[in-house]
Amino acid sequence: MPVDPNEHDVFLLRQRIKLVINQYEFFLPEADPGTPAIPEALGERICFVEQKRFKFKEDIRFYTDDSKQHELLRIKARQRFDPRATYDVTDETETKVGEIQKVFGKSLLRSTYRINDASGAELATVTEKNLWVALFRRAVGFVPYVESVADWLPIPYHFVFMRGDEIIGQNTRHMWKIRDVYTIDMRDDPERTLDRRLVLAIAVGMDALQAR
Repeated sequence: MPVDPNEHDVFLLRQRIKLVINQYEFFLPEADPGTPAIPEALGERICFVEQKRFKFKEDIRFYTDDSKQHELLRIKARQRFDPRATYDVTDETETKVGEIQKVFGKSLLRSTYRINDASGAELATVTEKNLWVALFRRAVGFVPYVESVADWLPIPYHFVFMRGDEIIGQNTRHMWKIRDVYTIDMRDDPERTLDRRLVLAIAVGMDALQAR
């Protein structure tokens, strides 16, 4: 029986190491973290994610496991090569769950995304946590011979989920890992007002859509 993300608040996202395709796995923590510390131990795997190859439009699919027999979610771009692209998130019945939209202007300084509901109304924004770290990370990307390995450097790549001025969640990159590993902690949204399926979608999108 598939795990319902809307029954949980903390998720671990791990990228698989692949040369020509983005693949990810979501896990629940081994136990309830109970503290602000990042939970390292992986518990139950709840889905497998794969970005389709050789697509003119981004197409990312979420499955119950890597057999890819049962699709759970899909992220698909409406336009090609658009810096302000909007991505529709649909469930296994192809019913629209919501939207992910890159906020182009703000993203010039620090990457920022808007999470919308199925009608296009804003639910939350997700932005890099620290402006100065974001600027430093961009500057490193312009340094000769360093830009090619910039993503391997131990530079924090952390995001916060915001509703107005209120932080309702955090996406924290684990440092000193060969592969990208993130903890998504939504315990500051205890009533689960933000659909956790959109949380999983944006967590993958912030890695895959930035070609990390």
